[in-house]
Amino acid sequence: MQLGPFTLVAIYLTLWWTVLFAVLPLGAHSHHEAGVDTPAGGEPGSPVTLNLKRKAITTTWVSALVWVIVVAVAEVALRGWAVR
Repeated sequence: MQLGPFTLVAIYLTLWWTVLFAVLPLGAHSHHEAGVDTPAGGEPGSPVTLNLKRKAITTTWVSALVWVIVVAVAEVALRGWAVR
């Protein structure tokens, strides 16, 4: 039994979303930590710079690596169960 294209895309998108939340706090410095004044009404705990483009790129390649491993393990497991 093979994984279909819809399943492969669903697995990747789920992994991407999960990895995004793991990557978002990396390298983030709040206004309070950096000693920078917040704009009027701003939260001192908000990050000074978001670096969303860099984090999206990092999320994409990390998710791709994890996806390859997950799909390989799933294919081996499915073929192993089909033989029995």
